[in-house]
Amino acid sequence: MSPETMTCSAKGCQAAARWQLLWNNPKIHAPERRKTWLACEEHRGSLSDFLGARGFLRGTEPVEDD
Repeated sequence: MSPETMTCSAKGCQAAARWQLLWNNPKIHAPERRKTWLACEEHRGSLSDFLGARGFLRGTEPVEDD
């Protein structure tokens, strides 16, 4: 799937995703498990801050073309 068909995970946003925010909740997920939220340029910071404040953010990677 190309980045143009993947949209940002922010509520109501339909912009193309440019970033993958890799996260897990250590209280319910195994340490190696990673869930993914997608973010556009505009929402990368706010989504990262949300996950980071809870101790869930594990990494950020660019969305790559297949």
